[in-house]
Amino acid sequence: MNPERVIMIFIDGIGLGKQDVHDNPFCFTDTPRLSRVLGGNSLCRGAEGFYSPGLGLFGLDATLGVEGTPQSATGQTTLFTGENAAALVGRHVNRYPGEKLKSLLREKGILSQLVAAGLKPTFANAYRPEFFDDLKKGLVHSYSCSTWLTYYAGLPFRTLVQLEHGQALYMDITHHYLNRMGYPVEIVEPEEAARRLLALSDEHDFTLFEYFLSDVAGHLAERRKAREIVTLLDRFLGYILEHPGGEKTMLIITSDHGNLEDLGHRGHTLNDVPALIKGPSEFIRKAGDMENIGDVVGLVKNFLDLHE
Repeated sequence: MNPERVIMIFIDGIGLGKQDVHDNPFCFTDTPRLSRVLGGNSLCRGAEGFYSPGLGLFGLDATLGVEGTPQSATGQTTLFTGENAAALVGRHVNRYPGEKLKSLLREKGILSQLVAAGLKPTFANAYRPEFFDDLKKGLVHSYSCSTWLTYYAGLPFRTLVQLEHGQALYMDITHHYLNRMGYPVEIVEPEEAARRLLALSDEHDFTLFEYFLSDVAGHLAERRKAREIVTLLDRFLGYILEHPGGEKTMLIITSDHGNLEDLGHRGHTLNDVPALIKGPSEFIRKAGDMENIGDVVGLVKNFLDLHE
């Protein structure tokens, strides 16, 4: 395995919003762990550019030079391929990728690129049994970009059995959703889920985890739910940020578009999205040169010493 490793945590629908204690849950919610690593700052626009040895917070443009509000399918395709998907199709595309975007994920997906380079990437999210019934048919239904990314790379999807053995994470981090759907999987604390993700990353060159309930909460625009999500993220992300990965590890926490940071409305925003990077200082400085979400793949490949 490559001595360097990357952990990429994709948090759907979070931007760097203004310091607003009424509409921004990252400001009206206590986030002790994130604030501690950010030098007392909240995960808001005012903290953009924060730097300490081995950690930096940068803002990335999600509009990609295309008119309109950033959306999930084009944003995630851009984030996972390094190509401007919105420019390719001429607009921002919501929800699931269509054929053009799936082709881009097939040809340029970061997981496929890493497999082709002889590295060992993985998608940490676990799937329910019914997904595997569809997988046998070749994925005939609509799925998110991360699922197609994994599928085109030919990587195995993680199961609930692996989840129960601590070898995967579920999309809600704590497993409460699984229990409500009738799967009696053990409930875990956010810190335990974070510990499992770190352990999983020890076995891979690149580990991707996706959390999307932040975007759901943004669309609901309910303060109580938003506060719950931000508290969970503070505990989960804070644990990972507080546990050193060594000089050979780079952690990337980022998003596809803004939403949750502004509860004043139920839609996506034009705000920059965060790129919270932890790793060797040399790469923190390089991360500061990124301009938009399409630059993340290049940073990953540079760190893993991959070249076109």
